[in-house]
Amino acid sequence: MKMLIVYTYPNHTSLNYAFLQKVIKGSGENAKIEEVQVLDLYEEGFNPLLMFNEQKRRRDMHTDPGIEKYRQQLTWADKIVFIYPIWWGRPPAMLLGYIDQLFASNFAYRDTNGLFPEGLLKGKSVVCVSTMKGPANYPFLWLNSAHKILMKRALFGFVGIKNVKFFEFGNMESPKGNQTKKLEKVYRYFRQVAH
Repeated sequence: MKMLIVYTYPNHTSLNYAFLQKVIKGSGENAKIEEVQVLDLYEEGFNPLLMFNEQKRRRDMHTDPGIEKYRQQLTWADKIVFIYPIWWGRPPAMLLGYIDQLFASNFAYRDTNGLFPEGLLKGKSVVCVSTMKGPANYPFLWLNSAHKILMKRALFGFVGIKNVKFFEFGNMESPKGNQTKKLEKVYRYFRQVAH
């Protein structure tokens, strides 16, 4: 299994970075994971802004040479891991800009003139590791699981990815947030995951 980690947090001394290190460590001890690539969107200087004009049209995003290497990473990967905070009930704008550009028509999905498109990323799996300041049950009770619905149904399901797992950790800025226990949970998962 080949794994792409898309890390979206601007600080390398953060808890999110600690989760990244646990994913890398667990994956390195898993015989089923042959190779890991890490894409750090902030360190990469990824430009999340969409710009369209007469020379650069939205319908041509699937062939945009400026993001070809990112398309190659997604094509290469069997498993895609996203590590990010939840801000205002959703992923950061940096990650959403990556999604807007990479999960484009004729690369991630194809219109079929039917009710739903054909997902072109079938067979891949996704893991979302997300952190938030608020309590763990806040997204479920107050936001009706909007974050998970956005990611699982509106994005991954649309492009054909059915196998989606969430680690959604709350209270991460609290001394009672059990950060060490949650880091170990993620580490153990990636040490053992088989597909």
